Amino acid sequence: MNDIIAYFSTIPSSHRSLILVGGITFFWLIENAFPLFNFTYKKWHHAGINIFMTFTTIVVNFCLAFILLKSADWTIANNFGILQWLPEMPLWLYALVGLLLLDLIGAYLVHLVEHKTKFLWRFHLIHHTDTWIDTTTANRHHPGESVIRFTFTAMGVLIIGSPMWMVFLYQTLSVVATQFNHANISLPKRVDTILSYFIVSPDMHKVHHHYILPYTDSNYGNIFSIWDRLFGTFMTLPKEEIIYGIDTHPKPEEHNELKNLLKIPFQKQSLK
Repeated sequence: MNDIIAYFSTIPSSHRSLILVGGITFFWLIENAFPLFNFTYKKWHHAGINIFMTFTTIVVNFCLAFILLKSADWTIANNFGILQWLPEMPLWLYALVGLLLLDLIGAYLVHLVEHKTKFLWRFHLIHHTDTWIDTTTANRHHPGESVIRFTFTAMGVLIIGSPMWMVFLYQTLSVVATQFNHANISLPKRVDTILSYFIVSPDMHKVHHHYILPYTDSNYGNIFSIWDRLFGTFMTLPKEEIIYGIDTHPKPEEHNELKNLLKIPFQKQSLK
């Protein structure tokens, strides 16, 4: 555990980039070999849109990263936050509690709020317009949404009192988890079901991408599935019945053109 802490305390940006690119490449190769759905689409065009938005997410996070660093350092220096107020515990448990809480605020809560707040939904909607969910969809976020999600992560760091190594560890696990649960792969049903009791499995998350309510408003988790189960937002749907996309933007010119996707938050019809 000490080695993990030491590594993530000083993890180079190049390593973080390698994990991001390596994850996409790994899951892309798997989904090409063993796809859940055999899509008929221009894969490279689709990937180009999603990778562009992944790049804008990286830029936003890079430009604002100093806020996370200052926040984490402040909580430790001032003994502030949930983790700082808990009794002494084994290091592995301390890390697990911190990761669970970061996932609650930085993933589950912001995701829930985006679905329930009309203004924020305008930005998150872009993620749901994708009708060909694969591993590149993982970071298909409008730049505006990237700022929103960063804000919740920073708030989480302050409330939880997370040291910076834990933030880097969480972000790394989050990237790999979202690439995994968006990948166009099919696990044996029993394996997927067992996984879904602990982490967000591919079948579990794909229910969230079904094109109509109430399924769109379910399974908000990213890494851990406990929050959906605990707060009653967990739902299931046979993968054979899942239809990707969102019913308000069914046309290719709405969901498969970058220029329009960037404009959606500012279009009147983007309201949920």
